[in-house]
Parts: sequence; C-alpha cells; structure tokens
Amino acid sequence: MGGRLTDRCAFVTGAGQGMGRAIALALAAEGAHVVATSRTLSKMEDLPRLSPSIRIADLDVTDGDMIRTRISEAGPLDILVNCAGWVHNGSILTCEEEDWHKSLEQNATSAFRTMKAALPQMVQRGRGAIVNVASVASSITSVADRLGYGASKAAMIGLTKAAARDLIRTGVRVNALCPGTTLSPSLQNRIDASPDPEDMQRTFMARQPMGRLGTVEEMAAAAVYLASDETAFMTGQILIIDGGQTL
Repeated sequence: MGGRLTDRCAFVTGAGQGMGRAIALALAAEGAHVVATSRTLSKMEDLPRLSPSIRIADLDVTDGDMIRTRISEAGPLDILVNCAGWVHNGSILTCEEEDWHKSLEQNATSAFRTMKAALPQMVQRGRGAIVNVASVASSITSVADRLGYGASKAAMIGLTKAAARDLIRTGVRVNALCPGTTLSPSLQNRIDASPDPEDMQRTFMARQPMGRLGTVEEMAAAAVYLASDETAFMTGQILIIDGGQTL
C-alpha cells in the first residue's frame, strides 16, 4: 500500500522512545524505508516487527565518526529527522558548564553533524528534506529552569534557518518542528521523579491553554508533513504545535 513517502529513505535519530519512535513509525506507515537509530539498541528491538520497512542501528549522536558511518551505511537519503536530544533541568544560576556543553552537544551539534554527513549526496541528487525537532522552549519563548535546553534548541532553529538559506537552490529543504509540552517517556520520568507527581502533571498541563499535553503521534504527523512533498515550497520555517502555549 502506497503513501506520501513511498520508496523514500529516511534516517531518524532519537528513535528509541517518544517522538523519535513515533516519527519512525509514522514515516514507515507513509511508505518510507526508515533507518531508526538510538544510543540504546534494545529500545528499538520491536520496531522491525511493527513495520518491516524499519531497520534499526545503534548511534551515539555525539560521535562524529559513528554518525558518518551510519549515514553511509543507510545509503542515499531522502529524509533526515534529527530528534535525539537531552533535557537539562537548571537555571542560569544552577546550570554548570558541563551541563551547558552537554546540552549543545546533544541537541544542536548532533544535528549539525548528521546534516554535514547526509547533505553531500542530497545536494548531488538535487532533493532532500531535513526536519530538525527543536522546541517552543528556544528562541520562541522561555521556560523556567530550561537554560541549557532552551539555548540549544534556539541554536537548532538558527542552524535550520542558516542551512535552509545556504541550500535554497539545491532542492534540499530544511525546516524545524517546534513542539510544546508533549507526553513522552522522558517527560513522564520527570513527572514521576518530582516530589509531587500529580502537582507536576498539572503544572505541565497548565502551560497549554488547550488544557492538555501534546501527543507524540501529533508531533509525528507534523514531521511527516514537513518531510513530504506537501511542503515542497517551504524551507527555513518553524512549525509550532503547542496547544496555544505561545499565543
């Protein structure tokens, strides 16, 4: 059965859980052949059973050599989705240099590296769609105690816009997906680890005027849209899906 992305090859980072996992499944459901990657291979073991169009590979997005190897092994790519990331909880007063550097490395520099590895063959073939999963907690708006995370996601938006401008006549598009607060295993772990999980859940939900959290499936649908020909005239843009958080 065909789909919007039939026979296209996609490479997804951070596919072990949450948004990355949902995006890998959604791309495959639309006909793409997907290479799903994560630092923890065991988290993805069921993906090929859920979709025969998905194959899995381990990937540390802070390892440039490993990135180049995995993308080379994937073959010519039509779609690259950068979804690997790390959330540090801390303000300007409590964020240490180690936390700052790790935030930038995991969230922004990793995307720079995957793009550098994938782009030469995309440009040579004259087509490609890159989707960088950033956040509304970035240059769009601020969230308390997310200094390193917000700065790194702002860098990801800047990377998206700068690369889109550089690639404007090559046939390769670069856009950023900016989710609001989304219920994922990572968020659930932070809720469960808080002194009062019920109060923390209410706090997260209160960010959105719609009164609920986003779902990973909603974000995955947006990623498919950005990867598809439906957005062929769209590059260097940010797609905000946040339940009204930034209105």
